[in-house]
Amino acid sequence: MALNIKPLSDRVIIEPVAAETQTASGIIIPDTAKEKPQKGTVVAVGNGKKDEPLTVKVGDTVLYGKYAGTDLKFNGKDYLIMREDDILAII
Repeated sequence: MALNIKPLSDRVIIEPVAAETQTASGIIIPDTAKEKPQKGTVVAVGNGKKDEPLTVKVGDTVLYGKYAGTDLKFNGKDYLIMREDDILAII
């Protein structure tokens, strides 16, 4: 996916996965009870810091902290912009 935003330094832009709408047993979760997703796909990366290159790349699926990043709405889609340090794992 081509995103027309280039993050600076060690920041990355993540497209969160859609929140679960139904439990495994079939119970529908209302909007007010949905958890904020903690998994997403990296869609853009910065250049990294001088002595610390980035380890994530575009297309990686990552896990991040529940309250990590800043919400960003661009072309009608929701994204998160955060520092690479806020990413917990690549899966």
